[in-house]
Amino acid sequence: MAKNKDSFARTLFIVVGLCLICSIFVSTAAVLLKPTQQENRLLDKQKYILEAAGLIDPQAKLTKKDILQTYKKYVEAKVVDLKTGSMVSGIDGDTYDQQKASRDPATSFVPQHDIASVKRVADNAVVYLVHDDAGKLTTVILPVHGYGLWSTMYAFLAVKPDMNTVQNLVYYSQGETPGLGGEVQNPKWKAKWNGKKLFDENGNIAIKVTKNPAVAASDYGVDALSGATLTSNGVQHTLTFWLGDEGFARFIEKARNGGLS
Repeated sequence: MAKNKDSFARTLFIVVGLCLICSIFVSTAAVLLKPTQQENRLLDKQKYILEAAGLIDPQAKLTKKDILQTYKKYVEAKVVDLKTGSMVSGIDGDTYDQQKASRDPATSFVPQHDIASVKRVADNAVVYLVHDDAGKLTTVILPVHGYGLWSTMYAFLAVKPDMNTVQNLVYYSQGETPGLGGEVQNPKWKAKWNGKKLFDENGNIAIKVTKNPAVAASDYGVDALSGATLTSNGVQHTLTFWLGDEGFARFIEKARNGGLS
């Protein structure tokens, strides 16, 4: 009597074999594509930095060459020790992985006043110095992040060399509700930040994301997002944290006292 070719063992062997072959293909593709994926992420990041600096039109169709050349010409990435506010030598700001460093207890700390729900903060952070054609400093860009309603929201806060006047707040990664919290990326809302002040005359954090029209119309106020209270609160908490003592406060102080000249 002939053996049953559709036996359970034979079927299992074929299934396992196919799974093994597929896993090899997927793993190989992941390894081969990783450098390209990393390059694309870096390019996307540089594009948002240029947008925050006001060097490109976010709606313009730019080539990879356009982005790389503009970034290289005008932007300088520096690594800062958050505890001292001083520049760190020997670390390339363009390749330093701040998020990875924040996950390692050896290179990060747990903030005592975690109003933005960042969990851990890297000891060193990247800042971006933007110069004009004459080499004059025009913009300082601080990477900030904090939790909104559904997600951690990542942004670039661009300020003038006085370290007080906002030029841009550009969110480049967030998972908030489209049409509500997702409006942090709406050009009309982003435009409201230009010219606003972060600190009052006594150096206290004064910027407010508010529903109060009178405050929003002042130098220190920005309209809260309609129907997105928790996302708006997340933006406020993000700025309060990163402008504070466990964020960029010491760097900002040094920069104001000529530390960038």
